Amino acid sequence: MKSDLPDRTFAFAERIVRLCLALESDSSVAATLMRQLLRSGTSIGANVEEAQASESKRDFVHKYSIAAKEARETHYWLRLLAKTEVIPSSRLEPITAEANELIAILTSICKKNR
Repeated sequence: MKSDLPDRTFAFAERIVRLCLALESDSSVAATLMRQLLRSGTSIGANVEEAQASESKRDFVHKYSIAAKEARETHYWLRLLAKTEVIPSSRLEPITAEANELIAILTSICKKNR
């Protein structure tokens, strides 16, 4: 059975991009936070995609470990954006929940393949 994780992380990255585009701001603080979110949120899928062409099990685990770290960072930025009310928390709840699920999945894959 083929993993749907590359598609799922791509869809997550797409949601992050759309969120950032919809919330362009003149505030330098908000713009900085959005750049951080955009960078980490799109990096998850990029690392999962790289892992699909890994040259070894060690390389595979390394790429997934990076993806898990990026997912944690993304979760952090989402929480901060909600807590500081840059974005209403109700708008961030679904994407934050998805970030939590991705963290759990990626962490599990890393543990199983070590």
